Amino acid sequence: MLSNKLISCLVLVLLSGLCSACWTWAADDADITATTSSSAAEHDWTQLDDDEDELVIWDPIESFNRQVFWFNDKFYFLLLKPVKRGYRAILPKPVRTSTRNFFNNLATPVRFANALLQFKGRKAADELLKCLFNSTFGLAGLFDLGVGLPVGSDGEDFGQTLGYYGTSPGFYLVIPLLGPSNARDAVGSVADSLAYPVTSPYYLQLKPLEVTGLQFYEAVNALSLDKDSYEAIKLEALDPYLSVRNAYMQNRAGRIKK
Repeated sequence: MLSNKLISCLVLVLLSGLCSACWTWAADDADITATTSSSAAEHDWTQLDDDEDELVIWDPIESFNRQVFWFNDKFYFLLLKPVKRGYRAILPKPVRTSTRNFFNNLATPVRFANALLQFKGRKAADELLKCLFNSTFGLAGLFDLGVGLPVGSDGEDFGQTLGYYGTSPGFYLVIPLLGPSNARDAVGSVADSLAYPVTSPYYLQLKPLEVTGLQFYEAVNALSLDKDSYEAIKLEALDPYLSVRNAYMQNRAGRIKK
């Protein structure tokens, strides 16, 4: 049974999100959809950058990776997709958008710390300023008030920090339930988890079951706002495994060069 801390956190997000829905419901849905689609296309790792040079990808454990890819594929279509559809049908889009904003704001320490580690002072300052505005006037981050600041989903992480200092991506890796990664980014994810309040042992100090519950909820909410990118890859690609692998690695290389 989840503790009162987790239940209170979820209730706060949902109730506050419902309030935000009342405030934003009059907005033109077409404009919201266009904005969200544009943002997803800009930051989605499935999008290739035509300006990037062709990468040589090291995949020595391809057989293992393909098995994990198959498992993740079945997990998505048999569990995650039905759950996200039900979740999408229950909660209006403004609520789900505010929930995404809340978790995005909560991850500011990760982006802020990695921007500093890469000596990107302007970006670190923007992260901090946006967090302060959203945490106060944006009601704990439910409203994204710093739309003009170039931070958020395109922020820095420790995998990019390692790449900034010349660490190679290493071998390609598909992680069960989490998806595409590589040796460098896998190590970076562990480091980032220490700064992310949900998973860090230094902030909320949640129990493992509570952390898993919040991460699952965050993933379902994010998927509910996605325009079925993975389904499009499955439909169009001759080999979805190769398409996802190449898109992920090329996107990560491009983000490190920025």
